[in-house]
Amino acid sequence: MTDFSAPSSGPSGAPSPSPAESPLVKRLAGRGAEVADAPPSVWFMRQAGRSLPEYKQVRGTTGMLESCLIPEMAAEITLQPVRRHKVDAGIFFSDIMTPLKIAGLGVHIEPGIGPVFEEPISSEADIRALPPVDDVIRAALDPIREAVRITVEELGSTPLIGFCGAPFTVASYMVEGRPSRDHLTTRSLMTREPELWAHLAEWVANLSGEFLRAQVEAGASAVQLFDSWAGSLSERVYREHVLPHSERTLGFVADLDVPRTHFGVGTGHMLPAIADAGATCVGVDHRIELSEAIDLLPGHLAVQGNIDPSVLFSSEEVRFAEAKRVVEQGRAAAGQVVNLGHGVPPTTDPQVLTDLVAHIHSL
Repeated sequence: MTDFSAPSSGPSGAPSPSPAESPLVKRLAGRGAEVADAPPSVWFMRQAGRSLPEYKQVRGTTGMLESCLIPEMAAEITLQPVRRHKVDAGIFFSDIMTPLKIAGLGVHIEPGIGPVFEEPISSEADIRALPPVDDVIRAALDPIREAVRITVEELGSTPLIGFCGAPFTVASYMVEGRPSRDHLTTRSLMTREPELWAHLAEWVANLSGEFLRAQVEAGASAVQLFDSWAGSLSERVYREHVLPHSERTLGFVADLDVPRTHFGVGTGHMLPAIADAGATCVGVDHRIELSEAIDLLPGHLAVQGNIDPSVLFSSEEVRFAEAKRVVEQGRAAAGQVVNLGHGVPPTTDPQVLTDLVAHIHSL
């Protein structure tokens, strides 16, 4: 990793500015007015990984979840898009299934499918048998802490964003056993046996929360909670059965003074509920206008988003116009960080992202 271009110290060996004082972190905290003259801040969900040839070279034949637990490998993969694209933050390379792997559950990532469980959660006995989230699991998070420490040292003044999966999405995988189109089994458990669902969701919240806290304590400057499947719920069901557990997850870092982004896919119909989980910034996907999202949210919150990922496969003119639209709409928020409305597709040309970052910075 010695070729990493971001310096860890300033001129004459002076320490680099703290990443906590970077424009991106201030914007995620809703303090955008303090850095109004700085160029727009940008990073991309899934910027580290499948779209980069250097990622494929480093990971080789190592399994996805296994690679997340090799500190030097996870750090290197996290750093790759910062080197290449000059984005304003690294997103810690891991997976929402990593905490479950650490907890001893039989899960693996099947290429072309996603997370697959050897024994899906299908009964009350299965839920009651889940291991306690205790000091044993906290100690098992040491590879995560070490990966974060390595990454933060290399990043210097560039902030690192830690992340974890939200309870609904993670628990859905556990119940369904693999990706699902409608999460029908999970939703039926939620409404048929709400107390049992609450026990499972609280277990996930505690595990994800410990995973998140370990990253911050090791040096991450901000966090993001991903809820990939929350958009399948109504706002009423979300508030009743999901919101308390997402709030519990973010509560694990509430005392650590880091910005907290909450992002859900397809959640434009319930953005105030997403915000109520304890976010300082709400991630907005591409299915809703950013200006409309800002109008729906409390004025003190920042927003992140929401370039449509499809424009990565369009013309440069279209991409640049989309970026300009997003930046201009986002100026009305208390803070704005530019991102995609979902993750980087694996077939994206890396040069497209590099050029898009440079354009966004020029705005």
